[in-house]
Amino acid sequence: MLTTNPFDDDHLHEECGIFGASGSEGAAALVALGLHALQHRGQEAAGITSFDGHDFHTHRAMGHVAGNFDRDDIIRALAGEVACGHVRYSTTGETALRNVQPLYAELQSGGFAIAHNGNISNAMRLRRELVRRGSIFQSTSDTETIIHLVATSQYRTLLDKFIDALKQIEGAYSLIVMTPEGMIACRDPLGIRPLVMGRLGDAVIFASETVALDVVGAEFERSVEPGELVIVQNGQVRSIRPFAKLAARPCIFEWVYFSRPDSIVDDHSIYSVRKGIGAQLAIESPVDADLVIPVPDSGVPAAIGYAQQSGIPFELGIIRSHYVGRTFIQPGDKVRHLGVKLKHNANRALIQGKKVILVDDSIVRGTTSLKIVQMMREAGAAEVHMRIASPPTSHSCFYGVDTPERAKLLAAKHDLGGMTDFIHADSLAFVSIDGLYKALGESHRADIRPKYCDACFTGDYPTTLTDHDESSSVDQFAILAERVN
Repeated sequence: MLTTNPFDDDHLHEECGIFGASGSEGAAALVALGLHALQHRGQEAAGITSFDGHDFHTHRAMGHVAGNFDRDDIIRALAGEVACGHVRYSTTGETALRNVQPLYAELQSGGFAIAHNGNISNAMRLRRELVRRGSIFQSTSDTETIIHLVATSQYRTLLDKFIDALKQIEGAYSLIVMTPEGMIACRDPLGIRPLVMGRLGDAVIFASETVALDVVGAEFERSVEPGELVIVQNGQVRSIRPFAKLAARPCIFEWVYFSRPDSIVDDHSIYSVRKGIGAQLAIESPVDADLVIPVPDSGVPAAIGYAQQSGIPFELGIIRSHYVGRTFIQPGDKVRHLGVKLKHNANRALIQGKKVILVDDSIVRGTTSLKIVQMMREAGAAEVHMRIASPPTSHSCFYGVDTPERAKLLAAKHDLGGMTDFIHADSLAFVSIDGLYKALGESHRADIRPKYCDACFTGDYPTTLTDHDESSSVDQFAILAERVN
């Protein structure tokens, strides 16, 4: 199989998006619409679980939401006024239906369904202990660890069991949980992964991004706060905060790449922030050129900001086809090479003889940037300059983002000159960490705790990394890096 989207394959990928609805007739249909809006957060698989007041109903499938949840018979089978759903992007670990969420189990208290965005950084240690005590795991997902912790907790009420489980896990999580008693939505104490709450009439809606609220016609109410549990029972909403209050550290890459441009995260317009990053990049790293060209689609807002700040014309120098699937069968190396151009192609008449600035959101392994620069040169560009709307990605993420192990990150292996040579560009520049914070209206100082999780750029991880720290061999580290949500 050949991946026909080489420009996307070398980006960091969010591993999942979640959506929940409580108190709406035909809740599963709302969830399906919400998952459509969150499809960019996970394209590998999707699932929905509903509760009709007596029974839980689940449908999970590999592939996109469209094609799996646009049939009337499937939605009708997901009966009830309460439902939650999940879209998943797998890493290099196992791609199997058993890992598709929401995960469901029958506990002593009744049914328990859970959808998770994030990564539990001590899941391997917890899993080993749970298995030693007799737990039998049905998936390779770290999310299942939460179910077993709830099931084995010695506390009396289900809510207390759930809180007990959360207090044992490390890392990042936004969760939507369904039980016979109601729906619970929560974020980890640092708020690394996003979660918002909205209203649609009498229904309460939870989603990874505000764009999903927009699509279903819900009104944004607020973000679920870091460390908060929002409990919805019989139409009533209450909030508890069982954790010690910490200074939040939301993932800064939500603004750089993960979230859709039409979403709002923590009162910041994603689109406006990305334009601001591009403008800051133009201030920090100007270059004499004829055209500013975005790498579609993620580089577009930053390229607009760069063009407006620099006064250099913005043009679509790379044209993207929207009618090509992720893969196709190819018989040989020649077709494999030609397939690269199925998804993106250079606008040759525009580029020939021009000095161009390419703007992208990030560089991970560097293979994408190499292909893009080569494409520009083959189209006749006189000079090719690369500008990146994030600092160098030099460290792996352990909080729910598909990141290569550090040894495979271009910025971990080379300095700026080495990276420039690798991608064969005339020049290469990244926005500074200070510039990135400035675009968010914040400052970044070495003497104060940063407001965001920027570990992929700085190596400053906001939590302990138990599983990573306990890994004593390359093989153990590979298992951790490949673990999926």
